[in-house]
Amino acid sequence: MTRLAIAGFAGSLSNPSRTRALVEHAVTRTAARHGGGGEVFDLLDLGPSLGTARRLEDLDAGARGIVDTIIAADALVIASPVFKGSYAGLFKHLFDLLDPAALAGKPVLLAATGGGEKHALVIEHQLRPLFAFFEAQVLATGLYASDRDFEAGRLTGAQTLARLDRAIDQFAPFLAPANHLHAQVA
Repeated sequence: MTRLAIAGFAGSLSNPSRTRALVEHAVTRTAARHGGGGEVFDLLDLGPSLGTARRLEDLDAGARGIVDTIIAADALVIASPVFKGSYAGLFKHLFDLLDPAALAGKPVLLAATGGGEKHALVIEHQLRPLFAFFEAQVLATGLYASDRDFEAGRLTGAQTLARLDRAIDQFAPFLAPANHLHAQVA
């Protein structure tokens, strides 16, 4: 049996980034809870070829390798910072390049970060419909973290961490060893 692969993607161009910190924390906790390993990427990792790509094949080799890793993962943690009530254009552009069947059936934890609580519904109104289009298995619990949930670039908000743990538990039916073994054989 192969090891579970958990991939995280932060739709941020900032470095350091609260969004990436959230994704790293979620991927690390998911891998620890369910076994396996995790990798985290963000928009900066994809480089400039993302902005000019009209098809997945237009990405340079490094960016294409990242996208292939995301598509091949057993589970995903996807997060975006909120800009003017929505995700960033380059974040959406990446998903526009994917085949509609690329994420079908894949369990996905959706998350977002923003300056205040008024942006929390971005998960329900923007991210959840996007991943429903791909027929991904979006976890019932989404995770929103505002500025107050971070200290020195680390996720520290007690309520947000408790919500993250609830979401991570929801991966269980998808990442159970029997399900993972069946997916590898199929």
